[in-house]
Amino acid sequence: MNLPVGKLEPEFLSKFLSRIPKKDNSIIIGSRVGDDAAVIDFGDKYLIAKTDPITFVSDNIGWYCVNINANDIAVMGGNPRWFLATALMPEGKTTEKDIEKLFKSLISSLKKINVTLCGGHTEISPGLERPIIIGQMLGEVKKENLINKDSIKPGDSIILTKGIAIEATSIIAREKGSFLNKSFGREFVKKAKNFIKIPGLSIIREANIALKSGRISAMHDPTEGGLLGGLYELALLSNTGFIIEKEKIYIYPECNKLSKKFKLDPLRLIASGSLIIISAPDESKKIVKSLRKNKIRAEIIGKVTSSKSGFKIIESGKTKSIRTPVIDEIGKIL
Repeated sequence: MNLPVGKLEPEFLSKFLSRIPKKDNSIIIGSRVGDDAAVIDFGDKYLIAKTDPITFVSDNIGWYCVNINANDIAVMGGNPRWFLATALMPEGKTTEKDIEKLFKSLISSLKKINVTLCGGHTEISPGLERPIIIGQMLGEVKKENLINKDSIKPGDSIILTKGIAIEATSIIAREKGSFLNKSFGREFVKKAKNFIKIPGLSIIREANIALKSGRISAMHDPTEGGLLGGLYELALLSNTGFIIEKEKIYIYPECNKLSKKFKLDPLRLIASGSLIIISAPDESKKIVKSLRKNKIRAEIIGKVTSSKSGFKIIESGKTKSIRTPVIDEIGKIL
């Protein structure tokens, strides 16, 4: 049976990750579902290493690649420093102008977060329908500041910043722009496309504010699979469950309209730009207060439960079990 588009199901992937031998004692956090990056002991600090591809979009792909990878350094408590990119461009569809546009996007995006492009590879590849950019972000963190998700426990609160699904809203508008212009008008589509900048894909600022505001058990940047996918990965990693309240989850009006248009579940749409923060209830209140003071939308949307409780959502007063595994809805229309 052929596998569906998107990330491998977490349980399926775990089978293969568990076979990787850990022979190097300098690896503090290695390959496991739910973690955003590897952590390696580099003397007085930890090196954080992350790699992620951009496969769903072709427009402004450099911006996506830089910010998606930088986010996963920030959620570990780290500071992004160095970036490498492998660009695979489709044969027969790539011009010199496309390459120029790609490099301009990469360089301007990296400059904004003070990260250096220090290597990579670019080629024209056969058999591709669209560009694929694979980024590798390297960062560093003081040992005492590392956020290790092993500390998640039942009773912790779940905070969501901004809303959902920022990345999906921009992707849908970019890939279906001509069709959507007829339904919602050019101004709506233009605004939705610009979601990568406003409200924005980067979560570095809110992660830094949260780190200074209270003790944190975990942070996670929900990408493929959306909010539910991100929570599911965290629960599998920590052997816990969760319960969330749908009415407390902010869904951008543009996302709502696009989700209804294409019959998609916004909670299962690729969600970079949002930040999941897990912390003890008293700490969560301090973190939310600080985020709001800095004009960042933040809400406690639920709590961590025991693994026996499973994965649940409260909607219109009724508690329902969440269907798993979580497959990203955006694959239905791309």
